[in-house]
Amino acid sequence: MSSVTLNNIVKRFGNFTAVHRSSLDIAEGAFVTLLGPSGCGKTTNLRMIAGLLDPTEGEILIGGKRVNDVPIHKRNLGLVFQNYALFPHKTVAENVAFGLKYRDVAKSDIPAKVEAALDLVQLPDVGHRYPKELSGGQQQRIALARAIVIEPDVLLLDEPLSALDANLREDMRVELKRIQARIGVTTVFVTHDQSEALAMSDQIVVMSAGRVEQVGAPEDVYNTPASEFVANFLGASNILEAKCTGTRADGDVTLEAPIFGQMTVPAAKAPRVEGAGPAKLVVRAEKLLLSKEKAAEGVVSVPATVETVDYQGQAVRYFVRAGETQLQAINMIDGHPFAEGSQINLHLRPQDCAALPGE
Repeated sequence: MSSVTLNNIVKRFGNFTAVHRSSLDIAEGAFVTLLGPSGCGKTTNLRMIAGLLDPTEGEILIGGKRVNDVPIHKRNLGLVFQNYALFPHKTVAENVAFGLKYRDVAKSDIPAKVEAALDLVQLPDVGHRYPKELSGGQQQRIALARAIVIEPDVLLLDEPLSALDANLREDMRVELKRIQARIGVTTVFVTHDQSEALAMSDQIVVMSAGRVEQVGAPEDVYNTPASEFVANFLGASNILEAKCTGTRADGDVTLEAPIFGQMTVPAAKAPRVEGAGPAKLVVRAEKLLLSKEKAAEGVVSVPATVETVDYQGQAVRYFVRAGETQLQAINMIDGHPFAEGSQINLHLRPQDCAALPGE
């Protein structure tokens, strides 16, 4: 049974349509991320699931029951926002216990539930302190404890890590996923950060301009993008105009692409390309290898010049020029990166590419 279902949801604000016919099934216990740029409709969808906004059209089901007309306090949801929303005048224990006071929980049972929630977020000894006495990461954990102590049917997280610094953010996303997996609660997570989505999700919903572009497991969405928008938003890609010259008996697609010439892309990486005609070759930046050596058998190799070097520590992002085309490549390094102006070879395996229909 789906834990959360959106059926043809539309949300309008006056003449502006924020969400266009959004449909989604979220399985019980899944960690699903709504991913996209600002203004794409991901938070609007989350707020409609929460009951903070009413859909203009369509229906929302939680646990198989229609909740369009059910107020937020009767939906049994846990909510965590990016600003934590803790009560500054209440202790940590009082903050965590807040939701329990409005449910059918015996007063004598509340301390034990609060203690269990604080143990779960690995902050067992801070119940007597106030939010201002805690770090940002600790406050975020307290907000999470407050959301899960009520044993919600669905946990809704609206960019909860965006206010944290980079290192703490990485630690918290590991911690958050650990907690979610341990309690098994269905979770809907909103972010614009692709690395968070890839690292944490069972399923990613990529959104653009109020529409769902693609839904799938992280590796499927990343390796087989359904559109040019998904290819560009999720990771760094080179997208080249190409021509499909035919489909082989096994379903693999033959493309004629600039720079790389004729290539055969696996059927699984080109599910939307049908028959001869315009196409687009999608080459992920990390699949382009810079080398002074010749290519191995089965690897396409073309000469190129390094134009720009963007050193990132363990990896380097290169902008290179092959013929009239500029490409970007992201390579791990052992030692020094190639210098600007270096003459190198670009190596690419055709099976690492994807293909999209052309215009």
